[in-house]
Amino acid sequence: MKQFPDSPAPSASSTGAHAIPQPPATTRVWPPVSVVMPVLNEERHLDEAVRQVLAQAYDGPIEVVLAVGPSHDRTQQVADALAAADPRVVVVANPTGRTPNALNAAIAASRNGIIARVDGHAMLPPDYLKVAVETLEATGADNVGGVMAAEGETPFEHAVARAMTSKLGVGGARFHTGGEPGPADTVYLGVFRRSALDRVGGYDEHFQRAQDWEMNHRIRESGGLVWFQPRMQVSYRPRPNVRALARQYFHYGRWRRVVARTHQGTINLRYLAPPAAVLAIVAGLVAAPFFWPALLIPLGYLAAIVGGALLTGGGLPAGALARLPLVYATMHLAWGWGFITSPPRLSKQR
Repeated sequence: MKQFPDSPAPSASSTGAHAIPQPPATTRVWPPVSVVMPVLNEERHLDEAVRQVLAQAYDGPIEVVLAVGPSHDRTQQVADALAAADPRVVVVANPTGRTPNALNAAIAASRNGIIARVDGHAMLPPDYLKVAVETLEATGADNVGGVMAAEGETPFEHAVARAMTSKLGVGGARFHTGGEPGPADTVYLGVFRRSALDRVGGYDEHFQRAQDWEMNHRIRESGGLVWFQPRMQVSYRPRPNVRALARQYFHYGRWRRVVARTHQGTINLRYLAPPAAVLAIVAGLVAAPFFWPALLIPLGYLAAIVGGALLTGGGLPAGALARLPLVYATMHLAWGWGFITSPPRLSKQR
């Protein structure tokens, strides 16, 4: 958006009794933003998440569109109460309960040219939308996003938060580990130009997971730019236990392989490392009764993650540090096993 410079200060010849009136400084007009939120079983966090959006330090109009799925708690009542209390909040139905369907339903019901995707449990910093719009304008990008700032409360959550911000845990993805601003394959959440979403047809509802990565790939393939802005940090609460974490990363791996089957050439060594580790460990355990040196493979992996935990766990409380090797192993092995066992039936028909 075009910005006009402030009016120049009056010159010496224009001061005094016969000074020439100066035009007032141009006031910037900020574009309206639609915040779309897929919501399912978010009774605990939804009210605060929406209020943080509405309280943004942003001088343009904001609307919030909540696409509510069939929840098992009072999410629907909380969403309806928010809409009744503030006309800027709109509620639409998402009968499937699936995230990409919810996002598309919310986008269809929104009215503005800039679309910010926000989760129902995300806590935005006060300047999130302002920084996003400034970055869109400065870079010409179609989508800008920042850092998934994982923060825990329990020792296990603290360990997961550390692993999710470490290259040992999640590789080199800047939306996890931070880094310099610039072009990226994908970003966390995202603030989009509506024109880009229209150009690629929105989220692909086939992808139950990895739908953000997949759509950002299509945006880039269509000539668009995805931009990482580290100033856009959003608090994220990790999974609370091993079972939930394993389930999360199993599905990440499973659906990342579906994306790879759909878009050829999108897999690199970083994605192949977890399944390779799983296969090597299984092979070592199977062969060990017949050839004992094979046991060095799983033992070597165990030593590597313990050593990695000691290197990356500085400053963690003792309870969280003790859990960090378990967290790393859960993330690696669940992701790898999900990738290996991803069934062809999940592949999208061309």
